[in-house]
Amino acid sequence: MSRVITGKVKSNKMDKTVVVAVEHLKNHPIYKKRYTVTNTFKAHDEENACMPGDVVEITETRPISHDKHFVVSKIISSTGSVK
Repeated sequence: MSRVITGKVKSNKMDKTVVVAVEHLKNHPIYKKRYTVTNTFKAHDEENACMPGDVVEITETRPISHDKHFVVSKIISSTGSVK
């Protein structure tokens, strides 16, 4: 079972690669406040279809490069910007 994560595209400046920012909330163990933690993942985008601001779903796969272990499975919502 591979991980499926939803996040927002931060950058598409590399060829066939996008940087996806994934945010989630954590609770502080002492102060009981909730705070946001952001992780970034590089994902393979074969058609170069993703634009910054798009919400995408990425799926974990075999290592494609040194730090690219995800592939874009679908674009959930698009910003509609043309580059």
